Amino acid sequence: MEVIVVGAGIGGLAAALSLHAAGIRCKVYESAEEIRPLGVGINVLPHATKELEDLGLLPALEAAGVVTREVVYASRRGDVIWSEPRGRFAGYRWPQVSIHRGTLQMLLYEAVRERLGRDAVVTGHRAVGVAQAADGASVRFSRRAGGSVEAGADLVIGADGIHSAIRAHFYPDEGPPKWGGMILWRGTTVARPFMSGATMVISGNARTKFVCYPIRMLPDGRQLINWIADVAEQDSSFRTVSDWNRRGSREAFLPRYAGWSSRVLDIPALVNGAEEIFEYPMSDRDPLPRWSFGRVTLLGDAAHAMYPIGSNGAAQAILDARRLALELAGRPTVELALGAYEEARRPAMEKLLMAHRAEGADVILDHLEARAPDGYDDLEAVLPYREREEVALRYKKMAGFDLKALNESPPMRPGGKL
Repeated sequence: MEVIVVGAGIGGLAAALSLHAAGIRCKVYESAEEIRPLGVGINVLPHATKELEDLGLLPALEAAGVVTREVVYASRRGDVIWSEPRGRFAGYRWPQVSIHRGTLQMLLYEAVRERLGRDAVVTGHRAVGVAQAADGASVRFSRRAGGSVEAGADLVIGADGIHSAIRAHFYPDEGPPKWGGMILWRGTTVARPFMSGATMVISGNARTKFVCYPIRMLPDGRQLINWIADVAEQDSSFRTVSDWNRRGSREAFLPRYAGWSSRVLDIPALVNGAEEIFEYPMSDRDPLPRWSFGRVTLLGDAAHAMYPIGSNGAAQAILDARRLALELAGRPTVELALGAYEEARRPAMEKLLMAHRAEGADVILDHLEARAPDGYDDLEAVLPYREREEVALRYKKMAGFDLKALNESPPMRPGGKL
């Protein structure tokens, strides 16, 4: 079997490694002229690090990032309203790792080139169309060097992100991604460790939130700390969401955090310490009725772009890749494999996408703000422990990293059992 993967992001590269592990030949085509470590911080949760371990990548992942110890939810007054251990510290067999997105992408990219060959990723090829045949599919690419070229295979996987050309071929009237009314300012700052030195902090509420976690240890004991300022904004210019790397200004959002307590985080110090700030629209796409058409299917953001809540974007793309390779290796036909892949992944991703629109586990912050906007004397009276715990557990189950279920299930290895 021959497979074409469109897109060399985290999902596409994970697909290439998973297909190779299953004994399936593939080639990856990427629109960028060069694969470079772009982006900011992400979290790789235990259900995804489990799969990366099976691919032999976990030691490199842990060495390149920070093994997360805990997550803390705090109010803007500096009150910790919920905290819980993460990864191995919570009893999982695998860690949660906070890492620069570009670092993870390059780790996967180098593994692809090492295992599949240095020509396994073809850059400078932008997908502009896809065609079907009885026994395969082909993609037409526009080359940055000039002209166009067509490549065919038994299967085409569209892993080309939220602006997927493969998705647009099957859903030509969908239009641009949907802006959710939030603007995200993102940056990284070199600073001394805060809290445990491996803590992820989520503070504020649905209209103004601040998320922060370390993504790299530095030789001098300091850390590279990733931060995100989420602000509800009615700026009409964000309704066209094609620009994902617009330079941002701290003056545009930092005043929103005036008066916030510095007991948990010194937000002004982190923001003012960043060399560059980028501005993003928080956007997603509506769930699709189907991902697969004949010998073509979708994966990752191309299939289920969702809000960056709950640290699940990259993780779910990795899980898509692993499940797809598993089904292709274990089913008698491509069509049956795609049907099984979609049955296993699409309904769960639809639920998760919609949960992210409702704030996911972060909704705990909104509950507190709604019930005690002027502060409180007794947290238990305002937001009982049992309710806080239920919010956290419900999200873990929906996202696929329930502790007991995950620890008892094997990795999605071709030839293994599910």
